[in-house]
Amino acid sequence: MATTATAGLILGGAVAGPAQAAPGPRPAAAQVSYTPPPVAWGACESPGLQRRGAECGFVQVPLDYAHPHGTTIKLAVSRIRHKTPDAQYQGVMLVNPGGPGGSGLTLSVLGEYVPNGAGEAYDWIGFDPRGVGSSQPSLSCDGDYFAHNRPFYVPATPNLEKTWLARSKGYAKACAAAGGDLLDHLKTTDSARDMDSIRKVLGRDQINYYGFSYGTYLGQVYATLFPQRVRRMVLDGNVDPRKVWYQANLDQDVAFDRNIKLYFDWVAKHDDVYHLGRTGRAVERLFYAQQLKLLKKPAGGVIGPDEWSDIFLQAGYYVFGWADVAKAFAGWVHDGDWQTLQALYDSSNPQGPGTDNGFAVYLGVQCTDVQWPTNWNRWRADNWRTFAKAPFETWGNAWFNAPCIWWDGQVGKPVKIDGRKVGGVLLISETLDAATPYSGSLEVRSRFPKAVLVEGVGGTTHAGSLNGVACVDDTIAAYLATGALPQRVGGRRSDVQCDPVPQPDPAASARSAAPSLAPADTERSELRRLIGVR
Repeated sequence: MATTATAGLILGGAVAGPAQAAPGPRPAAAQVSYTPPPVAWGACESPGLQRRGAECGFVQVPLDYAHPHGTTIKLAVSRIRHKTPDAQYQGVMLVNPGGPGGSGLTLSVLGEYVPNGAGEAYDWIGFDPRGVGSSQPSLSCDGDYFAHNRPFYVPATPNLEKTWLARSKGYAKACAAAGGDLLDHLKTTDSARDMDSIRKVLGRDQINYYGFSYGTYLGQVYATLFPQRVRRMVLDGNVDPRKVWYQANLDQDVAFDRNIKLYFDWVAKHDDVYHLGRTGRAVERLFYAQQLKLLKKPAGGVIGPDEWSDIFLQAGYYVFGWADVAKAFAGWVHDGDWQTLQALYDSSNPQGPGTDNGFAVYLGVQCTDVQWPTNWNRWRADNWRTFAKAPFETWGNAWFNAPCIWWDGQVGKPVKIDGRKVGGVLLISETLDAATPYSGSLEVRSRFPKAVLVEGVGGTTHAGSLNGVACVDDTIAAYLATGALPQRVGGRRSDVQCDPVPQPDPAASARSAAPSLAPADTERSELRRLIGVR
């Protein structure tokens, strides 16, 4: 993270943010109509897309939909055409992996993961949202922001707090310089209108949509602004529209603390493999003891206490990497292996020019969808209060979002999500999802009266559909094939209960004479990589 900026202005403990009295976006009805020019489809750069015969190109859209004849930008799109006879064709399926800031260009491959060939009747459309990846322009501000051995997240001293405030302000300043006018037009409403531009350029009256994580909120906004344009929609890992975005992050902190305790219980259950403690509490104590050790002397000079907690955060999101994180934990404790820790950290936090693109756009969207508190006293009080009961992720998450205090983009107002005019929508969530807590899925279900919610009972995995749980994946396949949904039940609860994504069995893997992944598992590993964490 950048350390060149000066500390934020501190007056009586309050940090002065910028004056942000910008009006919200125009209502949908007030937007000037816009139809993009045709896409010049051609070969894709991605080898995976090339193998699948995908086409790639750019959709030209206005930077500001209120001024469609002004500056334009380009959205990178990919298309994998339907494989069924045209008589069975079901239209286009747009996909978003989440973030915000996640690249979705290669997610046109998602159709092949739908069971029973139910994805083959669609044209699957991957795209990089505005500012992301191969779209033009692409926003990046400081590629070294997640460099190794950063200052301790927990602001236990005034100097640490000032240091992190300076870093946060410095990043916001760097993005103001790099982003220019783009920063005023990165809201979820802008991306929803981009989706409708993609619909128009593809010549379709309606779209189908599959959204993960933040992509569920993008789907909610699209369905609210353009209800008549929604045909079928799958939303996995649902954002609570009541809590966009400051409260949503505080809620995450409590949920991640719960999930990391469940993970430590799992590590203790397999003490015969990892030898890190026979109870979850013992493993947890070891985790925090090692974190303090790394505060004094970083592992290999690169993995400090922040990097340590960021590595384990992966286990709070998904069960997929549980064994990898535990193996790295054990390797460090027993053998001093810091190289594996670094490899895990770097895999999720690359450094170098342009590597902060996802983070920059994450902030560009969240900081301008809604006004965040600009008084640091509010942040300090809320995060220390949350830290007292949920220490694992609270301050890391606070500093992840703190640039919003100084963000330069024009702030809007969130859309009031209303799905009453939308047909059947399929919602998916595991009960203990930490990134988008289950209560959000219940709230979305209440706002979409024709929606059906599938619950992975007791699971901790975030946005894990199409990963081999037949109960979930077959429900998706049936819906995409016919439009049929399971029966909706009364009350504020799920309509269908399924097993969650299963926890790994490291002992079984260790005993296996052939530990390599089967082809289907290898493909799903690639899918999990494509769907971003945030």
